[in-house]
Amino acid sequence: MIMNLFRSFLGLIFPDLCLCCNVSLAGNEKSICTSCIYSLPKTFFHNDNDNPMEKIFRGRIPVESTAAFLYFHKGGRVQELMHKLKYSGKQQIGYYLGKLYGNELANSKNFSGIDLIVPVPMHPAKQRKRGYNQSEVIAKGIAESLNKPINIKGLAKVEKTQTQTRKARFVRWENVETVFAVRDSSKFENKHILIVDDVLTTGATIESCCQKLLEIKGVKISVVTLAIAS
Repeated sequence: MIMNLFRSFLGLIFPDLCLCCNVSLAGNEKSICTSCIYSLPKTFFHNDNDNPMEKIFRGRIPVESTAAFLYFHKGGRVQELMHKLKYSGKQQIGYYLGKLYGNELANSKNFSGIDLIVPVPMHPAKQRKRGYNQSEVIAKGIAESLNKPINIKGLAKVEKTQTQTRKARFVRWENVETVFAVRDSSKFENKHILIVDDVLTTGATIESCCQKLLEIKGVKISVVTLAIAS
């Protein structure tokens, strides 16, 4: 009881603020207030196998299911949240939104057969500089909600590439064509793998990851991202 009183006292002096609108959070809210959660532009792709994200990968790689949680509009709330996640150290944004999306995926028949969750890896030098991989943080939230194992080290980024921002589709593909490697293929054999990334634009990075994993015996791939550029 004393600890609860102490936390309440600290909350009066240093209130937890919504990372989206900066309003004080209620006692049962975490990271993002309920009002902002309801106002986020959801795609509902996980209920539709013929969604726009599926069409991006059609004819490029064989995927079982694809989905994105939110639409990413330039200057919108999702862009602000993603910027805070990637560049301001707000890892809780990725984990919390990942958990929310995992709850929705758990109720979708399109994602009922997942065996293993794999985040798109970041080059070690870049991850050391940032301190974390935002796709890994998102994947951990999804994994908790789905109650599925996550493999963080089995797929590695072995070459450092330039940022994908503002690159054309063909240049993006050239930029990631040979940068990923599988460290232990036995961990992935005969698994239905869910690839997790932060934002989908052209899909070049995810495509490169998937091609490496699809070389392994019995692998099936599904893909989810926290957002899709629109």
